[in-house]
Amino acid sequence: MDLDPRRLRVLAAIARRGSLAGAATALHVTPSAISQQLAQLEHSVGRPLVDRTGRRAVLTAAGRLLAARAETIERELAEAQQELEGLGGRAAGLVRVAAFSTVIRHLLVPALALLAAEHPAVTCTIVEIEGAPALRELRLGGIDLMLFERDESLTLDTRRQVTVVPLRADPYRIVVPAAWPEPVSYADLADRPWIASPASSATGQALERIAREHAFVPRRAHSCLDFPAMLSLVAAGQGAAVAPDLALRHVDASVRITGLPGTGARRLDALVSTGRAGRPAVETLLAVLHRVP
Repeated sequence: MDLDPRRLRVLAAIARRGSLAGAATALHVTPSAISQQLAQLEHSVGRPLVDRTGRRAVLTAAGRLLAARAETIERELAEAQQELEGLGGRAAGLVRVAAFSTVIRHLLVPALALLAAEHPAVTCTIVEIEGAPALRELRLGGIDLMLFERDESLTLDTRRQVTVVPLRADPYRIVVPAAWPEPVSYADLADRPWIASPASSATGQALERIAREHAFVPRRAHSCLDFPAMLSLVAAGQGAAVAPDLALRHVDASVRITGLPGTGARRLDALVSTGRAGRPAVETLLAVLHRVP
């Protein structure tokens, strides 16, 4: 019996994802390639490993046995890779990162330039996903770390198999159209329209907190998750908004950044799969992210 570790990895991905298509996405190959690798593995062991009669790929008893062994093998290989990277005296390898627009533009892009100049053996691939989908990829091993935002007033729900690495506080600002009078207090904005973020987002949570603390009910004229779209609406005179400093680095004179106090900040954290924490390449990327101004 010839058990190819690469084919065992395919079986483990099918077990984690519950489908051949999901395994293909995780391993960055086509579903037909997954099907071929699985067929060859089944031929090697002389029995079916996946029941394909339903809509999901359900492992047989033999499939479950081999998938469990494959998980152990993958874990051992990851630990061996980490030890070898440490022996080399310098960080090397690929780090897979899930992130969202603001931090991609203003943290990860500068970090990639620093990596290329100072740690050329460390490479990074970025996937623009966030929230629950990113956390699922982190748990399933599709990414090594994800960048996460939350309003600083909220406690981070620490999770099993995840290491939290604080990165920075990103202060909020209240922005208004340049044509509006400069507000001296929140009372000046109580009857004005707002461009709000969804309540589940960090900026949406911040607007709720600010409104509660300053006793006004924001009139939500528009809802935007993307900061460039939000700031375009502000510039067009459509309303005020809460935006973090990182999103305001390149605004023009059509948007006024007010000096209203009590806005707080959003926290930016890196969530690292516990199995990847401590890898020299991951630690190097985190150190570089801390240095980005």
